[in-house]
Amino acid sequence: MGEEENLAPSAVNSVAVQKPPHFVLVHGISGGGWCWYKIRCLMENSGFKVTCIDLKGAGIDRSDPKSVLKFDDYNKPLLDFVSSLPENEQIILVGHSAGGLSITQATLKFAKKIRLAVYVAATMLRFGFQTDQDIKDGVPDLSEFGDVYDVEFGLGPQQPPTTAVIKREFQRKIAYHMSPHEDSTLAAMLLRPGPILALKTAQFTEEHDDADKVKRVYIRTMYDRVIKPEQQDAMIKGWPPEIVYEMDTDHSPFFSNPSLLFGLLVKSCSLNGM
Repeated sequence: MGEEENLAPSAVNSVAVQKPPHFVLVHGISGGGWCWYKIRCLMENSGFKVTCIDLKGAGIDRSDPKSVLKFDDYNKPLLDFVSSLPENEQIILVGHSAGGLSITQATLKFAKKIRLAVYVAATMLRFGFQTDQDIKDGVPDLSEFGDVYDVEFGLGPQQPPTTAVIKREFQRKIAYHMSPHEDSTLAAMLLRPGPILALKTAQFTEEHDDADKVKRVYIRTMYDRVIKPEQQDAMIKGWPPEIVYEMDTDHSPFFSNPSLLFGLLVKSCSLNGM
C-alpha cells in the first residue's frame, strides 16, 4: 500500500490543497527585480512561488526616475500588485535596503494579505522618515568614501537633486565587496538612478493595529558598508522584530551568499507554522 493510501481522507485533502508560500521580493534603490535572480532560481527549483517587483523607474519599468517625486508613486507597482491578490491569499514580503520602506508601507495598507515581512539589510522604520533619528538610522552615510554619487536635478539646478546612483568606480567597493565579480559587473550594467527625493517622503501615518500583527524578521549583514551594522542594530532596537538572523556578507547577500539567504528565508516561514 502506498504512503498516500495510509493517510486519512482529510489528510490527503489537506496535502492536495496546500499551496507553497508565495514570496514577493522587493529591491533597494537603484536596483530592480533582476538583483534577485539567484534567489528566484533557488526558490522556483524548490517549488516556491516567487514574484520579483520592479518599482517605478527601476528595473525594466520604463518610467523616468527623475519624474518620480513621491514615495507613494515610486511604490505604486508593489501596492498595485498586493491589491490585485485575492482576499484569501497571503504572501511573504521580502525587502532589501530601501525596499524595507516599501514592504512596511504595503504591510500597513494590506496587513491581512501579508503573512510575514522579512527585512534584508533593510531600512526598517515603523513610521518611515519622521525624525532626525530615523534619518540617521535608515539613510546610508557614504561620506567616508568621498564623492560617490552621480546626481540629477530633475526639478532644476536650484532645487534638491531628484535622483542619485553610486558612481561605477565605487559600486563594488561599497555594495558588492564580498560578491562575485560577475555579479558586481552585472549590477554595474543594470543599476539605474534612484529617486532619492521620493524616498524622503516615505512617512507612514496609517493605523498600525493590523500591521503590528504581521510578524517580522530582520536579516542583519555583518560587513555592510551601505546600511552599516550599527544602523541596523538601532532600527532593530527601535522596532524589534520577532527574530534576527545574521549573515557574514556585504550589503548584497543575494549575490555574496545566495544559498544561505535562501535558507534563512525558508526558515523564516516556520514563524507562522508554514
